[in-house]
Amino acid sequence: MKSFFHVSDIGDLNAALAEAMQVKATPFAWKHLGENKTIMLVFFNSSLRTRLSSQKAALNLGMNPIVLNIGQDSWKLETEMGVVMDGDKSEHLREAIPVMASYCDIIGVRSFAGLKDREYDYAETVLQQFIEFSGKPVISLESATVHPCQAFADLITIEEHKKVKRPKVVLTWAPHPKALPQAVPNSFAEWMNAADVDFVITHPHGYELDPQFVGDAVVEYDQMKALEGADFVYAKNWSCPGVTDPSQYGEILSKDMGWTVDAAHMAVTNNAFFMHCLPVRRNMIVSDEVIDAPTSLVIPEAANRVVSAQVVMKRMLENLQK
Repeated sequence: MKSFFHVSDIGDLNAALAEAMQVKATPFAWKHLGENKTIMLVFFNSSLRTRLSSQKAALNLGMNPIVLNIGQDSWKLETEMGVVMDGDKSEHLREAIPVMASYCDIIGVRSFAGLKDREYDYAETVLQQFIEFSGKPVISLESATVHPCQAFADLITIEEHKKVKRPKVVLTWAPHPKALPQAVPNSFAEWMNAADVDFVITHPHGYELDPQFVGDAVVEYDQMKALEGADFVYAKNWSCPGVTDPSQYGEILSKDMGWTVDAAHMAVTNNAFFMHCLPVRRNMIVSDEVIDAPTSLVIPEAANRVVSAQVVMKRMLENLQK
């Protein structure tokens, strides 16, 4: 595995899930793989679960993690090519990336969408420069359009808790006071389409995800109808993806609190488990009674972030030995 952005990078999903269960049961069994190896975790944006789970996964594998907070621990970095650097950015990625690469064996990068230029974001401009200029395996720790470690952890969680062979999984939009990227819902949709689940996406008009991620999912604009009989409910806000109107990319089109997942919403499900990637705005995304219920999986889901990251790193280390 040379990079990890999409579900296709993980290969056979059943094999990946089986490996995840092995890793979860015996997390220190592969410490020899990371001996004398270093992973650099580069953060352009804030993080809690991604930062901690990535460090823990690396340590479980015997690696030395280096964490770099861009703009705090380093110079501010310019990401665009061809610009005159007469502003507040002192160094360009073109030089910074190969320097970072000289100090490590694997690179993980967290760089959110700017939500201003859809073409720039969906081209994964920053992550692609890390691939081009580092020559090292690159992991998306949430990029402009995808968050694969989260989606893999979500799938592991569903696999552990499903009560039927092919559960109904519903991704529902929910309101939020800020404009958020589409990376989490994009990856969740991509991974659910590849998994053996009955997958439905529900959101207000104007919030249509990019077709490459929607895939064969059923899109239902009536939230309550979508939730009927669901086994898992995954709530997440995202800003306008700009699919039908690129000029609206990154905008907040609705703050309709009727979409907040509460007890009335969960009552039409099949006693569904509730999921969210965290951090979550209580009583906007989800009511207290739902997130605090025994059917809430947000903590086990977060714990599985270590497992998903460790499987990816393990495979990259194994590839380095070939």
